[in-house]
Amino acid sequence: MTTTSNPARTRQITPILSARNLVKRYGHVTALAGADLTLYPGEVLAVIGDNGAGKSSLIKCLSGAVVPDEGEIRVKGKPERFRTPLDARSAGIETVYQHLALAPARDIAANVFLGRELRKPGPLGWGLRMLDRKTMRQETAKILGDLGLLTLQNIGQAVETLSGGQRQGVAVARAAAFGSRVIIMDEPTAALGVKESAKVLNLIAEIRDRGIPVILISHDMPHVFEVADRIHIQRLGRRIACVQKTEITMNDAVSLMTGAQTPPEDHDPETIPERLVRQ
Repeated sequence: MTTTSNPARTRQITPILSARNLVKRYGHVTALAGADLTLYPGEVLAVIGDNGAGKSSLIKCLSGAVVPDEGEIRVKGKPERFRTPLDARSAGIETVYQHLALAPARDIAANVFLGRELRKPGPLGWGLRMLDRKTMRQETAKILGDLGLLTLQNIGQAVETLSGGQRQGVAVARAAAFGSRVIIMDEPTAALGVKESAKVLNLIAEIRDRGIPVILISHDMPHVFEVADRIHIQRLGRRIACVQKTEITMNDAVSLMTGAQTPPEDHDPETIPERLVRQ
């Protein structure tokens, strides 16, 4: 593992999302032991770690699924306390879970607007509570087009008829449509083949290029090094390193994850991504 001392990286950029000293205990088990995380605007931050490192607990705290016992979460520098996933959504944080959380029997548009259905204007909407399916399908088509998901031509198609990669695309489209600040993706390529995994990685890059930062949790090291800007390494319930992907090898990343290697003394986990330095 190597580090560089580029003075440009010391310039101040307010993180879009940060966590400090998060602690979460389940009885006698400490899942998070003072965990930190920093996500800057316009980056893909990969979170990696061995089983039991606290990745899932960290992400659950950031997405509102779990309330930490101690610590602080900030969005654009403002302290937030998420008690439910709806609180995180209200703050602009969307999560794409590994199991996708889709309704298989419903169509693509219905899944994109799941829980946020549009109603028809006037008495038909507020009185009879009729859904505006036409507008939802039009908006879904636009969202899919913006993300380059041109293979999903039939917006009325049931999700259960789609391939694994296409289902992942629907879940990502839903997050991109409503995640105004941050999108968290939990193992998005875990159950996909090579071709479909490549499409999902392209989607992640597309979302980042649209200005929405992404937190990517993955065990697939080649995918991490392909799409991430920085790599956050979690071990024993806390962040032990966060480095530019250009400053670390896959072998070094695995060594840090397992404890076979420790970060150098001059390591700065708050280093600004090279992508932002170049701007």
